[in-house]
Amino acid sequence: MKGSFSEVKLFQVKPDRLDEFELLIAHVADEQKQQQGCLDIKYVKRFFIFDEIGSPPRELTKIVKCVKYFSYWEFDNMENYSKAVKWFFSNYEKQLQKLLIMPFDINCGTSIY
Repeated sequence: MKGSFSEVKLFQVKPDRLDEFELLIAHVADEQKQQQGCLDIKYVKRFFIFDEIGSPPRELTKIVKCVKYFSYWEFDNMENYSKAVKWFFSNYEKQLQKLLIMPFDINCGTSIY
């Protein structure tokens, strides 16, 4: 939706904490959907890579340091987003940080397309 406010988070999850992370995120995502102004929330597990453009991606077979997950959270406006982020941090930051190799990365902005 053009003009919506969105965020993309990158989570670098410890290899031995994947199941715990996915269980927690399933719960968190259900609550994220309920936040005022939320238009969408998606989580993606990066487990494929391109060897050659035009060919199907291949599944990664080995975890080197971490498994990357991305979330996409979209809101109707920046004010509702700000309230939801405050809720997210106060409720889940400590639990999530224990599962990660480093603090998650956040990028946000207004949708142009």
